[in-house]
Amino acid sequence: MHWDFAAILIVLGVVVPWHGRARMKNLMALHAVTSADRLALYASTIAMQWGIVVVVAWRAWARGISAAALGLPILYPGRTAVTAIVLTAGLVAVQLIGLRHAAQLPEEKRGHLQHLAERLLPQRGTERLAFVAVAATAGVCEEFLYRGFVFAALAVGWQDFGTLSVFGSAALFAMAHLYQGRRGMATTFGAGLLFAAARVVTGSLVAGVVAHAAVDLVAGLLGARLLGRPRRGSNA
Repeated sequence: MHWDFAAILIVLGVVVPWHGRARMKNLMALHAVTSADRLALYASTIAMQWGIVVVVAWRAWARGISAAALGLPILYPGRTAVTAIVLTAGLVAVQLIGLRHAAQLPEEKRGHLQHLAERLLPQRGTERLAFVAVAATAGVCEEFLYRGFVFAALAVGWQDFGTLSVFGSAALFAMAHLYQGRRGMATTFGAGLLFAAARVVTGSLVAGVVAHAAVDLVAGLLGARLLGRPRRGSNA
């Protein structure tokens, strides 16, 4: 494997999880999270993800990785559209069920999920608009990184995408969500496997991008409504 590809995989598997957990730890340590704090977090997340994508795309292009190997072309429009609809509907339904179940629990039993919702999710109009951009960015950037680049990097020497690409990309994707705790990482790993399956079936990132962005959007907007009530004394 090329040294720069190995370095990128290390960044995705070590630096990104560590950075995300450190940022969340700092956010949790604040006495109160303001709207400005959330907007700054959203802006930095968008900038960081697009910055990583630019660097990764540059190195992939420099190494001669084709657009097809990165999952960029839509090879089978009909299959891609059906996969996108089915995957999005299924994951959004699961997300809705999970959020409604959590909302029915007493607040003290929601644990880490409640803390994340109160501090991370949008609480007012401006924040919601910004979060739409965050969800779209996550859909595009994370699918390119994990189902595009990681697939291509791990598939070197293979005639097609194998088990290593599917499970390796899902594992790195789960690690990127270390800040969500064990349960969140397990859920993200499962979602990563489904996004990887969509990539294999369609040969494209499009279905995963659509489903990923939709799930994040539902989690952010509806999760904030059901779980994100700021605690008494918050300036949010």
